[in-house]
Amino acid sequence: MQPLQNKIAMDWIIRMAWRDSRRSRSRLLLFISSIIIGIAALVAIYSFGHNLQRDIDNQAATLVGADLVLHSNRELTGEARQLIDSIRGLSQGFSEEQSFASMVLFTSNGGTRLVQVRALSEGFPYYGQLETIPETAGTSFRNFRQALVDKTLMLQFDTKVGDSVKIGALTFEIAGQLEQAPGQSGISATVAPAVFIPLKYLPATGLNQKGSRINYDYYFHLKNGMDADAIVANRDSLLETHRMGYDTIASRKEETGRSFSDLNKFLSLVGFVALLLGCIGVAGAIHIYIKEKLNSIAILRCLGASARQAFLIYLVQVLGVGIIGSLIGALLGTLIQQLLPSIFKDFVPVDISNDVSWGAIAQGVGLGVWISVLFALLPLIGIRNIAPLNTLRLSLDAPSPLKDRWSWFVYGLIALFIVVYAYLQLDGMAQTLLFTGGVALAFTMLYMVARLLIWLVKRFFPASWGYLWRQGLSNLFRPNNQTAILVVAIGLGTAFIAMLILVQGMLISRVALSASENQPNMVLFDIQSSQKAEVAQLVSAQGLPVLDEVPIVTVQLEAINGITADDARKDSTIQVSRRALGGELRATYRAVLSDSEKITAGEWAGTAAPGDTARVSLEEDYARRIRVNIGDKLLFNVQGVRIPAIVGSFREVDWNRVQTNFRLIFPVGVIDNAPQFHVLMTRVPNEVESARMQQAMVRQFPNVSIIDLGLILSVLDEILEKIGFVIRFMGGFSILTGFVVLIASVMISKYQRIKESVLLRTMGASKRQILIITGLEYFFLGMIASLTGVFLALGASWALAVFSFEVPFAPDIITILLLMLTVTVLTVFVGLVNSRAITLRPPLEILRKEV
Repeated sequence: MQPLQNKIAMDWIIRMAWRDSRRSRSRLLLFISSIIIGIAALVAIYSFGHNLQRDIDNQAATLVGADLVLHSNRELTGEARQLIDSIRGLSQGFSEEQSFASMVLFTSNGGTRLVQVRALSEGFPYYGQLETIPETAGTSFRNFRQALVDKTLMLQFDTKVGDSVKIGALTFEIAGQLEQAPGQSGISATVAPAVFIPLKYLPATGLNQKGSRINYDYYFHLKNGMDADAIVANRDSLLETHRMGYDTIASRKEETGRSFSDLNKFLSLVGFVALLLGCIGVAGAIHIYIKEKLNSIAILRCLGASARQAFLIYLVQVLGVGIIGSLIGALLGTLIQQLLPSIFKDFVPVDISNDVSWGAIAQGVGLGVWISVLFALLPLIGIRNIAPLNTLRLSLDAPSPLKDRWSWFVYGLIALFIVVYAYLQLDGMAQTLLFTGGVALAFTMLYMVARLLIWLVKRFFPASWGYLWRQGLSNLFRPNNQTAILVVAIGLGTAFIAMLILVQGMLISRVALSASENQPNMVLFDIQSSQKAEVAQLVSAQGLPVLDEVPIVTVQLEAINGITADDARKDSTIQVSRRALGGELRATYRAVLSDSEKITAGEWAGTAAPGDTARVSLEEDYARRIRVNIGDKLLFNVQGVRIPAIVGSFREVDWNRVQTNFRLIFPVGVIDNAPQFHVLMTRVPNEVESARMQQAMVRQFPNVSIIDLGLILSVLDEILEKIGFVIRFMGGFSILTGFVVLIASVMISKYQRIKESVLLRTMGASKRQILIITGLEYFFLGMIASLTGVFLALGASWALAVFSFEVPFAPDIITILLLMLTVTVLTVFVGLVNSRAITLRPPLEILRKEV
């Protein structure tokens, strides 16, 4: 009998929940509307992540272009070349590529640009293709003295197929416009646009001279059934000995998947912030709804319903509406997901599909229902304490959930949910606690500001002000007010957007600092020793100053205190940096430190005494990473010559300065005669002089590369604009959710105000006066919420500027003020639009409808 009774009881609860909701369904949908945007964001992000992972798996081969790729930064000879030949014997296809940075000259208009020159032999790519316009150019260019030029360069310099580009000493006909290459994304093409040429023509360009920095890649298309990972595993020690890296389809798939897993986790956190805003709206809306239902609940108790049954009736209502809202959010998220591939295409090296992900929809709906119930439990739990006597009481206040031990259990569930979700998106408990603490701090500060606002208005109420002002202010602390909910929702959304604006500004200013009038804005590098004097003379002939001229020597760190890389591999207990041993460093020698360097420990001697061991200076962060101290002994390999040294000092380096800063500096008299290239810095006054200088340099010294800081700033601005758009697009979910919560809360509070507005109308208040009272209330709410959100953003951005970016904190006050004004105006607008309906209808009609 007991199961039957339970079934009957549950049927009755569901029927009662349905009947009770008849007059309140529109309000119940408003309650859940505040999480629809959050669910939409998460479903869109989950779908994007699922599709991206599948696309990476399906297109992994085209990311590499071959089964196996070996990388080296030096030309291979002897045993290293034999290693290449041994793997070539297992392959049905083999290609070579030499790539390097170089200046090119477009002969049609004299434009110059630093590009990535990729000299390629026959065959590659074995998976995918070089996508070009015309299509045949991707293969035909290798048979002639022709080049493929990236589409960004073609647009920038207004060139077309058939024009010419000069690379080094040779001029190549442009055979086609390069649209896509294996593993290339839109951002990488913007930063380092590629120009492909046939490998057989590279020697004639004169750019592969001794000392040139060239990367060598060897592509293998293995015979059927050969395992690339097994091949490199069997040759791991040889690859390490010759300092060669490798890529396989499996390793690139794992690496790419891991990179974009981080992106997906970041986006999920953004969506989660939007969802948390919606949760606040749910909790507040249900709180008001239960206050409205106090009398109905008390009557149910009088008719014999138990506290548990009354609780379940309204829980079923929330559950039902939660399911409906989550399904709507999932549908909206699926529609939004159709747009995400076009938004992220510049950041991802694969073609992203926009298929419907049923797994993502299930995740979103499940999460939405769970959150609806979880955050609604806080106000719902007070239903159990409503007694039949409440039918005779005039108080509209429900029992406080803080006095109920079960409410603390719900608070614990909410905290656990946030921590677990954040942990699944972040790496490690430290980041999880930091994120959770930051969210909790933001919510707490906004809530405390709201409570402080209520207390201040009540405590220092301006009784001498006009009636309209007093009425508008009193609405901030009236029964059933929405002050706390709106301040938290709008404030957090404002803080999020303001922080995005401030961080983007800091990223640009960090580079812009280097463009000050006292610093160089053009860097010439890869200058050979025999060219040094002539290059300096050419710069001076252009009327430009030679601000600095620095030699650069490539060295390898072979031992620390007598411990070599082989020793470290044999004994894992040795406390040295294995990564540092054998690694290459760009070093210089000088007698006097530059103004961007400062000694923090030890002493610097700019000249080495004959016969003494050189005392070198290390950048302090680098020294910490390789675990060395003052006085430790180092052994360097300088182009085959072993040179011992002692750590003499540590330096602090200002990396923000456009200067040749180094991790390692030798004193004069140690490596002066080693093979080296030189860097020269100058300053050009404008773009015209910059173009003239670059054209002259490319014509006379084609091997010399030029970095134009003005161009870098424009490229950086373009990249940041793309990244900023993505962040603003995702951050828009948070601010949109904030305004959905605002709209829902205002519309809900409209039902609470109907009687008081009618009373004001009956007592002679005009429509204009009622709208002014409403507008003043929402003006105060919008102003306080946006002001608090901006202060939160300023605090967080200041911390990032000081401790992370290490730049002066100079926020754009005008933009921040405009953001505050926009939020305040929108808040007032929404409040007035939702209250206008009350003023347009006769008081008696409204009262009859409510009664």
